[in-house]
Amino acid sequence: MSLTVVILTYNEALHIGRAIDSVASVADQIVVVDSGSTDQTVELARNRGAWVLKNPFISQAQQFNWALTQLPSDTDWVFRLDADEIVSSELAESLKNNLNGLDSSVAGARVNRRIAFLGKQIRWGGVFPVSIVRVFRYNRGRSEDRWMDEHIIIDGSEVQLAGELLDDNKKPITWWIEKHNNYASREVIEILDAEYKFLLRGAPGELAGQSAIKRWLKSRIYTRLPTGFRAGLYFFYRFVLRLGILDGPEGRTFHVLQGFWYRYLVDVKLLEIRRLMKNDGLDVVSAIAIILDIDVTKR
Repeated sequence: MSLTVVILTYNEALHIGRAIDSVASVADQIVVVDSGSTDQTVELARNRGAWVLKNPFISQAQQFNWALTQLPSDTDWVFRLDADEIVSSELAESLKNNLNGLDSSVAGARVNRRIAFLGKQIRWGGVFPVSIVRVFRYNRGRSEDRWMDEHIIIDGSEVQLAGELLDDNKKPITWWIEKHNNYASREVIEILDAEYKFLLRGAPGELAGQSAIKRWLKSRIYTRLPTGFRAGLYFFYRFVLRLGILDGPEGRTFHVLQGFWYRYLVDVKLLEIRRLMKNDGLDVVSAIAIILDIDVTKR
């Protein structure tokens, strides 16, 4: 049973070598799908033996699903790895030793993912590690067609693998803020689509486990709370009730930015779009194009 690792990249010269090295001992094939890097990402990936494909970027989900269509038909297992992630030695061993012996009813495997911020692992706040499906049998898994917070949907049961993924991005805080500003726009699109159904997507797949619980809490409770207030409430939950304050200076910065600022930014963008729709009589797609500078019809 072979394992193919798929990594999506854009200007990841700082991380791509580290990511490939962490799976080199277990991957039979490493596929890098690049969306127009201007640094040495492609050269570094090829030098480490990766098969590099190029495709224009629309969304993470569409880029990954496109990558799946390029894989050989005899592919056995697929492992989605982000360029800034590192596979622990325990997870590498679990991938090597456990996939071959799984029953055919098992279509995918969950892994625990942890994050480091400003070089320090986040351990408090009740948010990590996150258990997510990242490994699946070829043709029995795909990414949800979402602009944000997409998960892999599998056709069959799943197991949990030992070990962890560590997201340890080395880029500066300015890059992090710009990335999350973009994430906030994409999350607003998902919130508005849940109300107006303008994306015309197929029926979503069914999530399971921790991912399903988080999606339910977000859609049924968090999004129904007053905008602005809910960001503060969530920060209080993470920082005080779940002891995020114990994560030290770097962790406290993370909880403030990711647990409050980011979610407050989502609410501000959402309110701005709703105000434009009300005052100017615009439809939601036109308002999104003006406020977020995103044409949601180009998919």
